[in-house]
Amino acid sequence: MADANAGLVKQLIALLKGGQAHADFETAVKDFPVELRGVVVDKLPYSAWQILEHMRFTQRDILDFSAPPTGGYQHHAWPDAYWPKSPEPPSAHAWDHAIVEIRADRAKFEALLTKPNVDLYKPFMWGEGQNLLREALLIADHNAYHLGELIVLRRLLGCWHK
Repeated sequence: MADANAGLVKQLIALLKGGQAHADFETAVKDFPVELRGVVVDKLPYSAWQILEHMRFTQRDILDFSAPPTGGYQHHAWPDAYWPKSPEPPSAHAWDHAIVEIRADRAKFEALLTKPNVDLYKPFMWGEGQNLLREALLIADHNAYHLGELIVLRRLLGCWHK
């Protein structure tokens, strides 16, 4: 990582981890009651499970876009691929697995930001001018939005611990 970027990268990583001006990911998902994870509250479109899985899928998609796996980036159909159809988690372990994957993918994205000589502003050779800085901000913005939804949902379900 170039010295000129060190301060910016430090701030981006803090933004990705969250918790400065609002609750962070760990606080939002901590002790979420199993029996409430698949509940869709009246007048809201999604359950907590659907929001969490959407966050996982979207963050992975942005990671894959930023550092395509072998074979290149694979586009997904919007919105169908990004939102699970069922409000209920598909298994007893799906919730915890999604949390583990969100953490792991965030760490992988942070590793992209801290690569030696990384150019945050260089447009990717694919896409429409996106760069690593934009994708970092996109993950942070997207996750903050949906964490807010999770917390509102927890309040409506009576299981917010703050």
